[in-house]
Amino acid sequence: MPRPILYAYQKRWLDDTARFKIGMFSRQSGKTYTTTLEIAEDIIRAELEKRRVRWVILSRGERQAREAMDEGLKVHLRAFGAAFEAFETDFRLSDATSCKSLEVTMKHGSRVTALPANADTARGFSANVFLDEFAFHADSRKIWAALFPVISRPGLRLRVVSTPNGKNNKFFDLMTGKDAVWSRHTVDIYQAVADGLPRDIEELREGCGDADAWAQEYELQWQDEASAWLPYDLITACEHEGAGLPDGYSGGPVYVGVDIGRRHDLFVIWVLEAVGDVLWTRELIARKGATFAEQGALLDDVFARYRVLRVAMDQTGMGEMPVEETQRRHGTSRVEGVLFTAANKLALATLGKQAFEDRRLRIPLGETALRADLHKLQKVSGPTGTPRFVADSDAGGHADRTWALFLAVSAASTPAAILPDYGTPRRLGMAGMGAGARFRDPDAGYMPTSRWSF
Repeated sequence: MPRPILYAYQKRWLDDTARFKIGMFSRQSGKTYTTTLEIAEDIIRAELEKRRVRWVILSRGERQAREAMDEGLKVHLRAFGAAFEAFETDFRLSDATSCKSLEVTMKHGSRVTALPANADTARGFSANVFLDEFAFHADSRKIWAALFPVISRPGLRLRVVSTPNGKNNKFFDLMTGKDAVWSRHTVDIYQAVADGLPRDIEELREGCGDADAWAQEYELQWQDEASAWLPYDLITACEHEGAGLPDGYSGGPVYVGVDIGRRHDLFVIWVLEAVGDVLWTRELIARKGATFAEQGALLDDVFARYRVLRVAMDQTGMGEMPVEETQRRHGTSRVEGVLFTAANKLALATLGKQAFEDRRLRIPLGETALRADLHKLQKVSGPTGTPRFVADSDAGGHADRTWALFLAVSAASTPAAILPDYGTPRRLGMAGMGAGARFRDPDAGYMPTSRWSF
């Protein structure tokens, strides 16, 4: 079968026929594309020999599973001219919920199934398995415990690929193991470019804008979790592909955190909707260099579109006037100013971390800038032993998104004001935005005129 044009590191991965194969690849290097090519070649070979093979792709979410099928496997099968059928069904989980199961079948019975990864889906098949972005799977060790007995039958193969995601996950254990059972591949951005991948490394580095994120995502360095206030495993456990979508708002009570920034730091609005005892991110607005008038308009628009019960705003320094103006327009019972003293920051950070640990939060899935922002916050001891929080300043600010989230969590933890009739939202959802949008364009849809003046 003629293959598409491949780079040297992709050929090395494809030509490796080891039963247990694991690869740590840089972002934007085509690891999913290459592994689904291996699966396509395997099922076509089985078709030609009139036998059947079974593969299961376990991804971190339904969207990623669909991408592996639509932008990987199906593309390869069509390029080879192979006939196949594709369909989707509901896969029942043990807790009476379900997820989408995406399948491709061949004439002689070969089948590929793509699913979001959890212990139930990992346990449900006896098949060759591809674990895509395994370091980012929530409860990766539980998934592994459920999965490994499934592929224990002789001849079944296991493919694992990912970029790093801290050290507290099964991918780290497997990749750093010293056994001879696993065939291990490592391709950082420098190796990929040396092997022909057309990428401008310096442009990517500048675009990334975060030294730690660059080191992990592109240079494949294991990040030290010892000083991080929010380790990557906590962040990953609260990610959900349904979070961050304004169209998901169901009309429930909303709590908002606002971190004020003007020139060097970001201005951030984090919108949480309480659904039962879980706080779902409905919108995350981040702006750099926005005027105070623009910031006021953005916040007024949030009040207009959501049933906002309480807002917690950064009142430190330049935040004094925005807090006063917002309280004047929307009431002191709904708008609280928070001074970022050492004691208040410790209280906010502790409350926020507890929400992560209890998995009461749902945050957008796979947002690199957001993950880096949440992870950069560190707790250190001052000269007198008093704890304080620091975050390196870069193009992404001083963990501004993180503090906006902690403020929103704090707003949700205090008794809410009774929403007056005039405070109900004039509309729900997001005008002028697609269903997949996470970040609001200030020029899209309705934008009320702010009364902030300086």
